[in-house]
This record gives sequence, C-alpha cells and structure tokens, in this order.
Amino acid sequence: MKYFVDKNSIVREIWGKGDTILFIFAGASAEFALNKAVDWLYYTGRLPKDPLARLFSTVSYAREIVFSEERSAFKAIDHINAIHSSVEANRGKNIPDWAYRDVLFMLIDYSIRSYEILERTLSDYEKQEVFDVFWRVGKRMNLKGLPQDYAEFETMRQIHLEQDLFNGNFTKDLYRQYFKHLGPIRYFLLLETQKLITPKRVRDYLSLRGISLLNLLLPIYKVSRNIKIDGLLKSLILPSEYKAEIRSLDRQLTS
Repeated sequence: MKYFVDKNSIVREIWGKGDTILFIFAGASAEFALNKAVDWLYYTGRLPKDPLARLFSTVSYAREIVFSEERSAFKAIDHINAIHSSVEANRGKNIPDWAYRDVLFMLIDYSIRSYEILERTLSDYEKQEVFDVFWRVGKRMNLKGLPQDYAEFETMRQIHLEQDLFNGNFTKDLYRQYFKHLGPIRYFLLLETQKLITPKRVRDYLSLRGISLLNLLLPIYKVSRNIKIDGLLKSLILPSEYKAEIRSLDRQLTS
C-alpha cells in the first residue's frame, strides 16, 4: 500500500504529536486573522460562529492527508477543492491563488517552527521534506505559482508576510471570538504561544510584545511528557467540548 507520506518521514513525526499540532494551531490562528483574504472565511459565517472548530477542521484535513494512503489523500484534497468551489459559486467570484498558497505556506512554516521549539532543530533535508509534502498538496489542488524548493519557499514566504497581512476589522472581531470561546486564561495562553511561534512580522501586526512566558514553562512541559501527564496539560489548554479532539491528537506512528 502506497501512502501519501512515507512512514519514516519527519512530517509524520511532526503531525503525530499533539503538542506540535497545538502550536501549529496557535500560529495559524494568528495568521488566519491577519490574512487579507479572511473575508472568505467570514463569508459562510462558520469562522466567526466557532473559530476553534474552523481551525481544527483545517488542521484535521492536513493531518488526514499526512497519514492517509495515497488514493485516500487525493480524495481528501479533491473534497477540499469541491468545498471551495461551492463557496466560490455561491459568492460569484474566485478565491485568489495567493490565498491558497498562504495557507500552504502557514502549514509548512508552522510545522517546522513548532517541531523546532518543542523537539530539535531540523536539517535542511528535513525542511525540504516538509515542503515537498505540502507542495504535492498544492499541486493536486492545481495551484499556480508554487515555489519549486524550500529555498524559493522561504523567499516567497517573506514576500507573503510583507504583502498579504493586514490588521483590520475582521482581525479584531476574530480575536474577540477567540476570547469569547477560550475564556481569559486559555486566551492568555494562546497569545503567549503566538508570541513564541509566529514570525516577527505577524507579532508586529498583532502588537505581541515582549518575551513569551512559555519560554519558562517549556522545560516543565517537556518533563511532563516523560512522566505522562502532558495529556492533562493539553486538556487545560482547550475547552472541554474539544476533549475528543484532544485525545486524538497524539497518534501511534507505527500504524
């Protein structure tokens, strides 16, 4: 059986760990709010109604693709395309290609950033491997203008950060929704995680100043993984209605 991502790939290790996924989630929640195409996520009403569910949905699709047999992964990608095509038909205009690329760029960048914060520095080969997986996702989606290697991605990623972000009314509303759905303590943890994982350009737009308190807490958390209480800590980060998702975050990589 041929899998979309090789069983020995670093990408499976990254997306098989609940803590790295939560960090990816935190970084994406910041950039989704700033993206100039965020109006598309507001169009259906799903994002402002339940932003955590919408972000979990995006992460879950990416995770399903990473661990699926190749044909199943292609079906999942085609399903994503069909959903977007339906939204475009209803609105009478197309989602710009750069908006799709931005989401892929987020998944690449935050996959690498989260693993390096929580585990170790990745080699150039491993970073290219992460890039290759999501490049194949973009290729299946028929996206135009994709970078051809990790070095070109880094250049395009920086251009995106300079050109495609904006702190506007949608940004402010989305952060109000984050606060509403998370509550003050979890919202504070979200901001501290965003301070730690997001690029400087994102932090500047969101006025995320200072050093993240998580720099002090990360060594404690890493110890908690060794004594198997990290599941409890994960459950404290997200609301109780996401218990099922939290339990499913860590995946057996031997499967």
